[in-house]
Formats: sequence, structure tokens, C-alpha cells
Amino acid sequence: MTENNGQHFSWARVIVVLLHFNSLPIMSVVPYKDKNEGKKQQVAEMFNNISPKYDFLNHLLSLGIDIQWRKKAVKLLKKDQPKLILDIATGTGDFAIEALALKPEKIIGVDISEGMLAEGKKKMKKKKLEHIIDLQLGDSEKLLFEDNKFDAVIVSFGVRNFENLEKGLSDMYRVLKPGGKTVIVEFSKPRAFPMKQLYNFYFTYILPQIGKVVSKDTSAYTYLPESVQVFPDGKDFLSVLEKVGFKQTVCKPLTFGISSIYVGVK
Repeated sequence: MTENNGQHFSWARVIVVLLHFNSLPIMSVVPYKDKNEGKKQQVAEMFNNISPKYDFLNHLLSLGIDIQWRKKAVKLLKKDQPKLILDIATGTGDFAIEALALKPEKIIGVDISEGMLAEGKKKMKKKKLEHIIDLQLGDSEKLLFEDNKFDAVIVSFGVRNFENLEKGLSDMYRVLKPGGKTVIVEFSKPRAFPMKQLYNFYFTYILPQIGKVVSKDTSAYTYLPESVQVFPDGKDFLSVLEKVGFKQTVCKPLTFGISSIYVGVK
């Protein structure tokens, strides 16, 4: 077979080019396309910007369903009765507060956003929970805790924001006690008609506009659907959990696949 210019056509050359293209690293989705900082720094800045309105927007944009998702996730730890819980990417502490239903002795929440933690600490003070929920500034991918410390590690809509997903999950695995469990709630992508189409329309056109009006940060709510699209959800995420060491992994889809609960055991 020859090309139009008479040169010999090589399928081998095409295959090599395709393999090279497929091996190129996928660009990380970041909130602010015009800035040079890494994803971690940009995510911290984004959450600092939207922190005063975060709780209001979070419940508004999910129509309050996110509260039920967290309740379902917490119930998966009921039989484990964890006494010391780590809440990663704790934000303003909603998941930590929900986890009080497990009657733990202590919950430590970690987040990279000072703004979110400030809002969370106000909440804990108002609810008089400071003695049991301790919110700390920290990097979820470089946890400042010893190995085998926590009975359970929980994350609510946070792993999608990791700069290095495997590194973050590996550190979660490290700080868990043997036999300890992680429970992760994260957005996923509906596959079935018509939810897939409705979901994509809402995330692409409606959510950014509401976010822009309320939070004044357009990038934050265009970043959200973009980050969901590139996130390895479902079986792909279970594969990553298993790669870093987790066993007995399970994915439980929520509300037509809009979100999922992931479980793994060390």
C-alpha cells in the first residue's frame, strides 16, 4: 500500500505513533487555567475563595441529597465501631459531624484549605463539638500521622481533588490500622439514559451559573464537572484502591449513579 505521494505506507509507524500518544500523561484538570501553580495549590485557593458560601451552595446544588449520601456511607462503618477516625479533605466538617453517629472517641479532620477549616471551626464551636472533632491544616497526600493509627479513614468528595491520586490513597492506607476500613463518597458519571444527559446538562450549564452568582468564583464550578469527567470512577477507581493495597473493595452507586460510595479494607 502506498501514500498519495508515492511513499510506502507503514502501519507499524502508525501503531508506534498511537502508542506514543496513548502513553502521554493526561493533563491534570485545574480550577484556574491561567495560573502556573500546581493542582494542589489551586484547589486550596479555590476552596479558600468559596469557603464562606460553600455549605449553602453544596446543599443547594445537590438539592440536599449529599446529606443522605453521607448518612449511607457512615452506616457502612457501624459494625466496625471505629474509635479513632480520620476525615480527609474534611472541608467544613460535615462528614466528620455525620460520623459522630458511630460514637467514636475522636475524629481528626484534615484539609489544605485554611478558609474551609476556619468555617468548620466556627461550626464545631457553635455545636460544641471541639472536644471530639479536631480540624487540622494538612496535606492529604503527606499525612503527618504514624503508620497504623486510625480505625477508619473517611473522605467525602475529596479524592477527586488529589494532585496524585495513588499517592493520596497510599497514604490513607498507610495510616489505617490492619483490618481498618476506608469509606469514600465521590461523584461519578451516570451511564443510563436519560440521567446521563440530564446530569451532563446540569453540570455543564446550570451548576456553573448558580456557582458564579452565589460564590463569585466561576472557575470553582466549571472545575467541578471537569474534574468529575476525568476521575476514574466505578471499577476503575476500585482498581486504583486495590493497586495501593486495599482488599474487599466495593462500589455502591447512589442516586442513578450520580455519586458512589467506595469501600476498602487494609
